[in-house]
Amino acid sequence: GSFFFHSDIEEVEQMADSVKEDIHKFWATQPMRNPDKDGVNAPIEIKTLDEVNKEPAKLPATLMWCEFNVDDAKELDEVYALLAEHYVEDDDNMFRFNYSTDFLKWALKPPGWLPEWHLGVRTRTPEGAPGRLVAIITAIPVVMSFNGQDVPNVEINFLCVHRKLRSKRLAPALIREITRRVNLRNTWQAVYTAGAVLPTPVARCRYYHRSLNPKKLI
Repeated sequence: GSFFFHSDIEEVEQMADSVKEDIHKFWATQPMRNPDKDGVNAPIEIKTLDEVNKEPAKLPATLMWCEFNVDDAKELDEVYALLAEHYVEDDDNMFRFNYSTDFLKWALKPPGWLPEWHLGVRTRTPEGAPGRLVAIITAIPVVMSFNGQDVPNVEINFLCVHRKLRSKRLAPALIREITRRVNLRNTWQAVYTAGAVLPTPVARCRYYHRSLNPKKLI
């Protein structure tokens, strides 16, 4: 489906210079508005359920798709640990967000949430059994107003890949698979935030982090 983006960036005005197809090779394959062209208040791509693949794309033999259960304490702890060790961090790799398990359960279970939108990737043991959780992406249902028109869509969040697997192109695979799952529910638009300029921002938000006890943190 088509995607709208709002991005917490410092200089959206530089977007046209920094967003090029040769830089964002993955995004150039997706139904995004071209930042060099005028926007149109309409879906970028129109598809039907019959056009959506019913089966997920294949992963490398050592990996497997999974759905994590936030009501299972052990699985929720796995999600917490993955995010605490491998999610958004500062440029020096010193500080990361530390979401509590209670917060994660609250954030991932709004009205209308669906278990198949809590998507993960696990390692696969030689026997074919699921192993360690190494990547996740989530979606929750939201309704947003675009120029006075209420549009059902999803908010994508918690895209996280174990740092040792970031050369395996797992992030694009996660995005494609969550898109497929959302489309199967007849939802065709999505929003998410990013700390970098991606095609194509529609709004920006600047915020600051204040370290309350730097000596203890360092």
